[in-house]
Amino acid sequence: MFSYMKQRPGFYKEVVALATPIVLQNLITSALGMADTFMVGMLGETPMAAVALANIPLYVVQLFIFGVQSGATVLLSQYWGKQDMGAINRVMGVSIWIAVSITALFAGILLVCPIPFLSLFGNQGEVIALAAQYGKLAGLSYVFSALTMMYVTAYRSMERPQLGLYILMVSMTLNTFLNWVFIFGNLGAPALGVRGAALATLIARSAELVIVVVHLLTTKFFRVQPALVLLPGLDMLKRFVRYGGPVVCNETLWGLGTSMFATVMGHMEGSTEILAAYTIAGNVEKICMVFSFGIAATAAIIIGREIGAGRTDQVYNTGLTLNTLAALCGACLGVLLWLFARFVAPVWVFPLFHLSEGAESVATMMITVMALYMTLKDFNSVNIVGVLRGGGDVRAATLIDIGPLWTCAIPYAAICGLVLRLPVLWVYLAFPLEQVIKCSMGISRLRSGKWVRDVTAVHPLAKALD
Repeated sequence: MFSYMKQRPGFYKEVVALATPIVLQNLITSALGMADTFMVGMLGETPMAAVALANIPLYVVQLFIFGVQSGATVLLSQYWGKQDMGAINRVMGVSIWIAVSITALFAGILLVCPIPFLSLFGNQGEVIALAAQYGKLAGLSYVFSALTMMYVTAYRSMERPQLGLYILMVSMTLNTFLNWVFIFGNLGAPALGVRGAALATLIARSAELVIVVVHLLTTKFFRVQPALVLLPGLDMLKRFVRYGGPVVCNETLWGLGTSMFATVMGHMEGSTEILAAYTIAGNVEKICMVFSFGIAATAAIIIGREIGAGRTDQVYNTGLTLNTLAALCGACLGVLLWLFARFVAPVWVFPLFHLSEGAESVATMMITVMALYMTLKDFNSVNIVGVLRGGGDVRAATLIDIGPLWTCAIPYAAICGLVLRLPVLWVYLAFPLEQVIKCSMGISRLRSGKWVRDVTAVHPLAKALD
């Protein structure tokens, strides 16, 4: 039954070598993100709810950046299989132009009219005012992050994921230290509260960009060609729009959809407690998802490379193997999450954030439900983000990822939370509902085998005209 798990010699060693730096990078980011939440949480539930509110649109921006990364990876990994370094420069150029343009737009909105904009996501004036202080600076940080992440994505697609790990280790450690300085006013600095958290993030992202510039000027592995990056060409733009565009739309619409859940919760009775609990549960989920994200990124690299090099005979079994690893990982994490929610968090974790009794109850419920659907979530993440996208089947992957979200989960959550005014448990059940539908659609597409496509191939007519 699991004969496909018997892969070529060295396969699992390669998976570990590629996935480990990516997992560690995401783990460091998530763990230090939890530390940030802890520091802001020490100021009280209202500041933590404010950061959660500001992060609703910023999370969409973050996912847009991830979408551009993922879209670029579809092309980059296959061009890496062909060893076409000029095309890799052009893909990186297109992705930088797109990512910087959109992040700059959001940063401008948060600078010019933060309160009207953030009022769309919540209804409590005090929380919105604090969120505006955070959003003005945090929005700018994503412009710098966009530049850094596109460079890191190129290296990851060329089987050099360690660079991202090293950069994130430095920047996130700096971010945490500066949080301690600026949030609480240590080392003679003024106590800036939530604004201090945003300032720390902005400085850390600036440091990331400095490291990238130094690296690209000194490395001998991959030479950036400014002419190709700044002027990547219309043909590459069209190719990116065709194969990367659906991925960018996928992640952006997924981010918007996920933000709708927080928006629904932000308009429910007791929204401050609910948003505080949602922030805690969200950070726990991010830590748990680092493993599936690592496997997904590895799947996209390996599958894309093999297709680009013309070795497609074992791609299907490779996809099955990596999906199985993800499901097993999710099952183990689900058990650990349940134990954490029941025995660890109420005694050791929640008291650190000074949560009220109501917020603790909601957080416990959310993490428990999360534990129940973690197997499905990990499988879906690797199947959609890693296997189907890596194989070039970006349109089907987009449909599977956002279809159940917008047609089932969001309407269900809105009806339960805003129309029927049911307890937050019923709203949160939208998450497992979404995963069940995605799993069914994803398995059907995987078994069809239609997802294996060479996205770098030149169309016969274009080749004839060349």
